[in-house]
Amino acid sequence: MITVNTVSALRAAVASARQQGLKVGFVPTMGNLHSGHAELVSKAAERTDFVVASIFVNPLQFGPSEDLDKYPRTLAADQHKLEAAGCDLLFAPTVAQMYPDGMAGQTRVSVPQLSEGLCGASRPGHFEGVATVVSKLFNMVQPDLAIFGQKDYQQLAVIRAMARDLNMPIQIDGEPTVRAEDGLALSSRNGYLSEPERALAPQLYACLQSLAEAMHAGRRDYPRLLADAQQGLQEQGFRPDYLEVREARHLRPATPEDRDLVILVAAYLGNTRLIDNLQVKLSSGG
Repeated sequence: MITVNTVSALRAAVASARQQGLKVGFVPTMGNLHSGHAELVSKAAERTDFVVASIFVNPLQFGPSEDLDKYPRTLAADQHKLEAAGCDLLFAPTVAQMYPDGMAGQTRVSVPQLSEGLCGASRPGHFEGVATVVSKLFNMVQPDLAIFGQKDYQQLAVIRAMARDLNMPIQIDGEPTVRAEDGLALSSRNGYLSEPERALAPQLYACLQSLAEAMHAGRRDYPRLLADAQQGLQEQGFRPDYLEVREARHLRPATPEDRDLVILVAAYLGNTRLIDNLQVKLSSGG
């Protein structure tokens, strides 16, 4: 695996791959990688011939009170994991390389509606930062295929809409959330959890599973259902940020008539904000 730090070196390496007729896959990350990231790279290696990954902690998507400075930078360990998973080229730029004229005057990419509510309400400007940096990375790499994890469900919806609306000729694949044996969605932020918090954290996914079971059993009174579930999370020690049922593609609030749904949750354990989701496909008669 080759590591490059500049856009010119990245483009030269990708151009060389294309001259050989290779299909290019891309997995953007912020580093501090876990087995969920490795799974995305492995999938890219299965579906393409030349896999590019990026590691860039993007300041544009962090709010003023968020953990940009303490976000773990683990480049050496990440390089080993990426190479083992089948990555051919790692792009690890500096902030100056990504934003050579600074961020104040940087052109921004905004995806309305899908960016609103849920994490967009709790983290103003976050998805504009995500869409902007992913748009830049797409233009730098120009992949045939890009792969993202479904754990960040709203982010995936935003990126899909951006690529569709801006006519980007890139296939966007979403891969199922990779979980620990106890059900907790793998996340770089899990490392912030204390031992007691880590033991409690799987109850977040258990809550989603219970809600899905109730929905499959015919419950459609979503406000009451969610209020009860949110109270249960609070009693267990979580501080819920949101818990909602949305229509799966456009993320509008669910109606009793919708059948393709997703339950989304964000909640704090101590100072750590965890997110998760579970897709629910109801039968037409259910």
